[in-house]
Amino acid sequence: MDILSDAVAGLTTAPALSVLTRARAPWGLRFGGRQGFGLHVVVAGECLLLPSGGDPRTLRAGDVLLMPSGVPHILADARDTEPRDLVVDGRIGSITIGGAGAPAVVVSGAYRLEQVSRHPLLAELPAVVHLSGRSHHDRLHAAVDLLGAEIQTRAPGAEAIVSALVDALLIYVLRSWYEGKPTGWAVAIGDEAIGQSLHRMHSQPGEAWTVDRLAGELGLARATFTRRFTRLVGEPPLTYLTRWRMITAARLLRRGRAPLATIARQVGYTSEFAFAKAFKRQYGLAPGAYRRANRDRSTDADAHHSSPPELA
Repeated sequence: MDILSDAVAGLTTAPALSVLTRARAPWGLRFGGRQGFGLHVVVAGECLLLPSGGDPRTLRAGDVLLMPSGVPHILADARDTEPRDLVVDGRIGSITIGGAGAPAVVVSGAYRLEQVSRHPLLAELPAVVHLSGRSHHDRLHAAVDLLGAEIQTRAPGAEAIVSALVDALLIYVLRSWYEGKPTGWAVAIGDEAIGQSLHRMHSQPGEAWTVDRLAGELGLARATFTRRFTRLVGEPPLTYLTRWRMITAARLLRRGRAPLATIARQVGYTSEFAFAKAFKRQYGLAPGAYRRANRDRSTDADAHHSSPPELA
């Protein structure tokens, strides 16, 4: 069980949107204001990030930005350039904007993520994750190069390839951000004992896990395990387990048609009533109502005719 991939997959509620922008000064694009993550990669040239209420940042070729909070922001050649809203028809696209000045090429992506049950993995992230072109892996850049080529050529199969690459970029960015951090989620995953307990919860959410059982299987005292888990993960073991069970249940509700009783058993509840009560406490809706309101568009028969997530 890859916990990082599992956590991201559990929170993704719609296929990603991606666009390749070829710009020449003067140019400006307005993004954000929606739930989800926005991603920008400067492939060539330079531009400014102008976040709402924040200080401008200069972005250079190779820089990667992740906007976990969906905060409104502008990418532009200069502060005083009047931006326009980005409009893309479909899940992948390319645009050419601006005048005859300095060129820039930017690949952008958007992910619609579950916001109700914030996973600790995502809750730790700052409003803007900025990876310098000098600070991250060659594989991330390889994925960006492939993504730009697929968006540009729109060859047969491009939509499937682009969707996979945009998903991969999110994992690469998260991996790069957490790598080397002395505390937080990456340390929890890498910790031999806590990583194993997270693996058990993720791979078998329907098991009747207790703190005593988890601690005992790791050879730790209950109090020691609880303190260590809470310090690294940010919440006690059973609180995290309930959160993950509800995230898993929400994913099953969005993506399938299994009866509620079946889903309840899959996430550790022998009683459909107890499951519904726990789910409503977390999401504010009964499981059936959540399913109707949040059917995953990627499995809907009309998916190709529905609106994609807007770039955040």
